[in-house]
Amino acid sequence: MAEIPKLIGDLALILVVAGIVTLVFKKLKQPLVLGYIVAGFLVSPHMPYTMSVVDKGDIHTWADIGVMFLLFSLGLDFSFKKILKMGMAPVIAALTIIFSMMTLGILVGHSFGWGRMDCIFLGGMLAMSSTTIIYKAFDDLGFRQQRFASLVMSVLILEDVLAIVMMVMLSAIAGGNKPDGGEMLGSILKIGFFLVLWFVVGIFLVPLFFRKTRKLMNNETMVIVALGLCCLMAVLSTKVGFSSAFGAFVMGSIIAETVEADKIIKLVEPVKNLFGAIFFVSVGMLVQPGVLVDYAIPIIIIVLTILLGQGVFGTAGFLLSGQSLKNAMRCGFSMAQIGEFAFIIASLGLSLGVIGNFLYPVVVAVSVITTFLTPYMIRFSEPCYERLEKHLPKRWARRLKHVGNVHQNSNEEENTWKILLRKMAVNTIIYGILSTAVVVLMLTFALPICRTALGHWPGNALCGSLTVLMISPFLRSLVMKNVHSDEFRQLWTESLLNRLPLSFTIIVRVVIAALFIFYIVNYLSRFKVAFMITIVVVALVAMVLSRSLKHRSIKLERLFIKNLRSREIAEEVSGERRPLFEGRLLDRDIHIGEFDVPEDSIWVGRTLKNLQFRNRFGVHVSSILRGSQRINIPNGSNIVFPGDRISVIGSDEQLKMFSKAMATELVPEDPEVEKREMKLRKLILSSDTPFIGKTLAESGIRDQYGCMVVGVEEGQENLTLIDPLRKFRKGDIIWLVGEEADIERVRQQVPVRAMLSASSDSSVNQLTKQ
Repeated sequence: MAEIPKLIGDLALILVVAGIVTLVFKKLKQPLVLGYIVAGFLVSPHMPYTMSVVDKGDIHTWADIGVMFLLFSLGLDFSFKKILKMGMAPVIAALTIIFSMMTLGILVGHSFGWGRMDCIFLGGMLAMSSTTIIYKAFDDLGFRQQRFASLVMSVLILEDVLAIVMMVMLSAIAGGNKPDGGEMLGSILKIGFFLVLWFVVGIFLVPLFFRKTRKLMNNETMVIVALGLCCLMAVLSTKVGFSSAFGAFVMGSIIAETVEADKIIKLVEPVKNLFGAIFFVSVGMLVQPGVLVDYAIPIIIIVLTILLGQGVFGTAGFLLSGQSLKNAMRCGFSMAQIGEFAFIIASLGLSLGVIGNFLYPVVVAVSVITTFLTPYMIRFSEPCYERLEKHLPKRWARRLKHVGNVHQNSNEEENTWKILLRKMAVNTIIYGILSTAVVVLMLTFALPICRTALGHWPGNALCGSLTVLMISPFLRSLVMKNVHSDEFRQLWTESLLNRLPLSFTIIVRVVIAALFIFYIVNYLSRFKVAFMITIVVVALVAMVLSRSLKHRSIKLERLFIKNLRSREIAEEVSGERRPLFEGRLLDRDIHIGEFDVPEDSIWVGRTLKNLQFRNRFGVHVSSILRGSQRINIPNGSNIVFPGDRISVIGSDEQLKMFSKAMATELVPEDPEVEKREMKLRKLILSSDTPFIGKTLAESGIRDQYGCMVVGVEEGQENLTLIDPLRKFRKGDIIWLVGEEADIERVRQQVPVRAMLSASSDSSVNQLTKQ
């Protein structure tokens, strides 16, 4: 018999041990991530009393795939539009926390005498809280629908995005001997350039591809196509000097803007869970008991640094973003742990060979400890706030208590100048990056081909003409976009003083567009400067006056907007978009929470009037989403169905009570489900049977005994349905279906010899034939 490959044996060991350990952790109501890490420790070579993985190289390859799919799934949950709608509050909080915690991590590392790269990577690990662990903790504690939880999740989304940027930055720092500020600035600009380029190009191509192939896509092809796109972007990312995980995240964020995003998220979930489990198991395999003992004091100090640092700087970050002291403390204390991104950053450091082998198990140990402490830190925030409030001066306490409301109520509309300048800046950046990408590609790849085919100068002329032709729609949009917008016209007509700065905005954009053409001409020729300027001006005038270019640029822009809003449009059509008034509720002490009705809820099948949510919890049901149908402002006669998504308006405390009731008011599990098996029996009615002379309804066989008469025998071949008005007669042979106990109650009404089992009777075949 052929031997099983080592990889299959290792995979079997990993999955079996991980399955057993995670079941235990599920029972203990602990995050599954910890279960995977413990499973990895159990199957590692460092555990002498258990079976261990043979070929760790293959497992690490699978773990790298796991990181890629984890970040791809993160990108699917991420939306650029969602970030833009958050405003500046989460940005301020996230930047404050990341900068403060990274500084703390570097200082702590230096205090231990660790190397420079060890300190820098430690700072990066400590700066990133765990989205998975915090989400799980909120869910377990019933806080997920509370307002402070939504603030924390907004910051965590930004932290995840900034973690991707940090990974690229750390790679750049690790690759340079002495990275200076210019090199770091160049890395940031490179990241921004490729992010915008990939996002804009992706929004043109990916939604268009899904739209054209929508009729051909089933679940199987869709998951293959989605994962294929993920791997393709990962390869492209590595080709330009970034990590595969970064490319996977970018592709996920592009697909997140498509109509198919929700379906892809569900289809990719099992793949992500499988490879993600292997990644976290591989993390546990690197835990070395000896290192943990040797570095026990640094582990304890790092844990205290995270708890105190997030408690102080996390609270400060949310205070600076405009939250009240109570909300800020609840948010800051919730983020006192590290998780999956710390492992990913540590893996990056190991793969680059710039951090010591001791740092990985130290970080894993810190993560395990802080994860266990997360629920207690969340609960500890309110008592800590109450204690702090008593010792603060009353004037300070009053101001800190109401600072959030003051900040929220000061929502003034941006003035017209700010709106116009922001639009112009975004437009200039996007079209400038697209033009730069085309120029670089043409001069790098197309120019050698043209020179080989036509010669040096003719090739230069052809390549230059094609390049200018290709970027002309982008340059025209860069110059003319927003000139006819409502804001531009309003400012132009309001005051003569506005016309000079408005004209200056056009001149600046014309100069930027001219620089592109000037660069191309200067790169490909030796013409005099005056002649080149003439060519630039003529080309720009031709672009501005060209109606065909105008139509092309408008068509491209409309296609981009259509692709960008495709998911939004689909949600509007299906009724899944949340109401616009939700943001206004945050100015008061109420907000909207969304809850999915469990299939085994005792609320199922009952009307809203009967459930009395308002009287029991003080909440209002604003809408019910059922499939693609949204029932707005439901009345008391609306019935609750399993799987309904109910939008509820209330305060944090009211929504907490509602969430707890929904999670607990369930149909209890049947401890004797095996006894509920349906049996088939036949009954011969004798003269002393109480059913004689009665119809089916009068006999009470269904209502009183819970059984069903499925047919009556006529001879040996026929089994027919019984007429409800037909009265039972002596000698009738009827067939019953019901539970064993119910059939037993019927049996007690007739002589024992008249009740026969159908398990081996030939009449069973007669019943199935009918």
